[in-house]
Amino acid sequence: MKRTLLNLKIALRSLANFKLRTALAVLGVFFGTFSLIVVSNLSSSLAVKTAQEIDNLGTNLIVIVSGQLRRFGPSTSLISRSTNLKPSDAEAIAQSLPAAAQVSPSGFKAFPVRRGNTVLKAIAVNGVTANFSDVRNFQVAEGSPLTEEDDRLQRKVALIGRTTAEKLFGQENPVGKTILIWRVPFQVIGVTAEKGSDLAGNDQDNQIFVPLKTFLRNLVNKENVNIIYVQAVSEEAIGPLRGEIEGLLRLLHKIGKGKKDDFSVVDLKEVTALKSQAMDLITVLGRIAAAASFLIGALGILSIMILIVNERRVEIGIRRAVGSRKRDIVLQFLLESSFISVSGGAIGMATGLMMSLAIARILGYPVSISVLGLLAAFAASAASGILAGIYPSLKATTIHPIDIIRT
Repeated sequence: MKRTLLNLKIALRSLANFKLRTALAVLGVFFGTFSLIVVSNLSSSLAVKTAQEIDNLGTNLIVIVSGQLRRFGPSTSLISRSTNLKPSDAEAIAQSLPAAAQVSPSGFKAFPVRRGNTVLKAIAVNGVTANFSDVRNFQVAEGSPLTEEDDRLQRKVALIGRTTAEKLFGQENPVGKTILIWRVPFQVIGVTAEKGSDLAGNDQDNQIFVPLKTFLRNLVNKENVNIIYVQAVSEEAIGPLRGEIEGLLRLLHKIGKGKKDDFSVVDLKEVTALKSQAMDLITVLGRIAAAASFLIGALGILSIMILIVNERRVEIGIRRAVGSRKRDIVLQFLLESSFISVSGGAIGMATGLMMSLAIARILGYPVSISVLGLLAAFAASAASGILAGIYPSLKATTIHPIDIIRT
């Protein structure tokens, strides 16, 4: 132990003589560790955020959209305008397909909403069935939910989102109050619990829900719906159920063989897969940057250690002459190189953790610390120092005392 402490003191004294080179080598390891930790924690936070968004959308959810989803590029898509989905399609799916646990047709359109002198120009108004809150995981925080009787009797009642409630009523309790959607008066019966943004970044709390039949008869005067939500009985049933839905709708819509569908069936896994691909790309690029930083740091450590060996040839020769063993010389130089890398790694870990917390707070993401990322960053910083110190330490052991005495 005493021998190790003595070697460490010698190492610190040697590094102090090359302050600038030492600082640059530490900086290289610092950036590598910093990049790896920030990328790992950010990826972990994004994964948690995506899981939360999926839960907010609904469990085991399949979405049927009116119109054909067409792709014009790797990240561009368009849903052609079509109005062939009907509430009867939803009824057929619920009655014919056992794997469909719940089915909820829905229509939506933006309308001006007014309460007193407050006018909101374009608020998304959704016509929904009573089971919509279960299928899409919308909870009622205040008041009462929409019921089957509300839909059957075409009552003019509404559930409003938290953001809409604040815009229209401020701190006042909106339950029991009347609002105008377009020109139609609706009584507010409840306020939904806060949901936040969906996968597309839209505010799910800035919308209004009314009974579907009321929406179709009093607001849009149509018999078609825009979308049908289908909740599968299990995650394993999603794939087969999607195929069954497509086959049933083609039959109901009398679409001949070889003709294109007038609807699109979307599995939420496809939506999240695109986000996962973006996350994977960010992770890969971050790891490449971290690897490059570690490489630069290791080269910096290697160069400074070779310089230190050349500058201390006389000291090494004298130490060998008075009885120092080769392993003492190797240990000393490995301690010096490891001290540089571990110092840079420790600073990088602390800074990376603080930056990860700051980014999560700014973006509103859940804080998630990747333990694997921390271990990988520390291991990489330590390994860069040890590997970079092997060659200089072995070179130091080749110095013979007799050559130094002759010199």
